[in-house]
Amino acid sequence: MAEIELSVFARQCLQRRIATETTLVHELAAVEIARNATRAKIHWQFTTTAARVKLAQLYPSTSP
Repeated sequence: MAEIELSVFARQCLQRRIATETTLVHELAAVEIARNATRAKIHWQFTTTAARVKLAQLYPSTSP
C-alpha cells in the first residue's frame, strides 16, 4: 500500500523539478490533504483466493 501511495505522490507532484524543500513540503501536504478529503481507497485486483492459487509453491499449506 505504501508503494501505491508513493506512486500517487510521484505522479501528482514529483515528476517535475521543485526549486526548494519548502515548496516540496507544501505541495506534498496539498496532495495528502486532497487524498484524505476524497477518502481515496485502493482497489485490490489480486484477491486472497487468487494469491493462494498462484503462490501455492512459495507458501505451502501447514495444515495436514
